[in-house]
Amino acid sequence: MPVVSRFQDIRIAMYYDDLGPSQLHAEYAGCKAIVDIANCCVIKGALPSRELKLVLAWVELHKDELMHNWELALDGEELQQVKPLA
Repeated sequence: MPVVSRFQDIRIAMYYDDLGPSQLHAEYAGCKAIVDIANCCVIKGALPSRELKLVLAWVELHKDELMHNWELALDGEELQQVKPLA
């Protein structure tokens, strides 16, 4: 599971074998959420409110890069790092 970004103690990763809609995995302090990139919403799991807001804002800012990484993952290619939330 390649980590594509880290910010505010939040870890963002993408799996090569994920099926379904474009998605990423966000982890913070033992909490995990799967986020739909295209629709910028949680598919499964949960994060604390503050961290969830940060992740969703970050996804909106980097949606094109994340979708590109999703395509790379589907093709089994190396994923690119995405700039963390400042």
